[in-house]
Amino acid sequence: MKKILHISKYYYPFFGGTEQIARDVVLALKGEYEQKVIAFNDGKDDRTDTVDGIEVIKCGCFAKIAAQSLSTSYGKHLHQVMKDFQPDIVVFHYPNPFVAALLLRELKTTKAKLVVYWHLDIIRQKYLRVLFASQNRRLLECAVKVIATSPNYIEGSQWLQSVKEKCVVVPNCINVERMSVTDDIQKRAEEIRTKNSGKTICVAVGRHTEYKGFTYLIQASKLLDGRFLIYITGTGELTEKLHEEANDDKKVVFTGRIDDMELKALILASDIFCFPSITKNEAFGLALAEGMYYGKPAVTFTIPGSGVNYVSINGETGIEVENRNVKKYAEAMKKLADDAELREKYGDAGRKRVEENFLSTQFCENARRMFSRL
Repeated sequence: MKKILHISKYYYPFFGGTEQIARDVVLALKGEYEQKVIAFNDGKDDRTDTVDGIEVIKCGCFAKIAAQSLSTSYGKHLHQVMKDFQPDIVVFHYPNPFVAALLLRELKTTKAKLVVYWHLDIIRQKYLRVLFASQNRRLLECAVKVIATSPNYIEGSQWLQSVKEKCVVVPNCINVERMSVTDDIQKRAEEIRTKNSGKTICVAVGRHTEYKGFTYLIQASKLLDGRFLIYITGTGELTEKLHEEANDDKKVVFTGRIDDMELKALILASDIFCFPSITKNEAFGLALAEGMYYGKPAVTFTIPGSGVNYVSINGETGIEVENRNVKKYAEAMKKLADDAELREKYGDAGRKRVEENFLSTQFCENARRMFSRL
């Protein structure tokens, strides 16, 4: 049985998009390969856990610089696992520049094949982007395959364009079991609908950070009439600022962090799923796919090179408008609010698109097929 070492920034139960995908890959390949995972620990101590029957080595993190984790023990643990485990394949989840430097050193003395799982380009950190340019080139040169989450990202990334012949698309997936709706959830959704009878309920989901574009949704809300009600879930570094922006707008409701049950009920009760992300930091849009799975029409911005406009198709599963164009975004929301038949049409098409492309069953098939060809 061939061996695979997965290198992720963090790993389950740490919650994050990259971490979830890393776990999805491990679960997809479980039973067909012998696997191990190495990642940072969300704390200062080194530890080894067993997750889903797989050994996970977690290296203590003493500091973060520009969102990049640093560890004094990572190099030692990576060297040891490469020496003892002797993987046939190394799956490296990018970006993770500190660990990339250590990995490139290890690859000089191993026959392991490198697969780079390219989640997104480094965009916001301009200095890091320049600093790690040569490292990116070496990583991509060493890789036998580069996994991208959408064809859009391959076309929009200068890095992936440089190794286009190595790229394979494996779209992200949603977990159907986690998306299941119980009677209690359905009952709660009905309560929300009854409480807000006569309103067009809109929901936006995500961390309150710049690239999520919630500020543009709040600006769009100011152009809407009182029949709209916009729920914005989550928290983040921009929470206080967003509250200030929406201070005089009773149409906007901040839920804070809510559990899965309440989130599902809220989406089920909604008429429109708002996904106002504005940059390629939103590489795919897993929350968008989840909203579509529940049959909700989406309103998105055009983001060149992002998978967002690959997940939701303009005029088929929702409405896509010019990036940051608040007026157009509000008009799209009004159009859907005024046309129940269109909402149903887009919602049905959205669920079908997710069922045919973005479920864990398809993800497993895609992942297994790709690794079997190495």
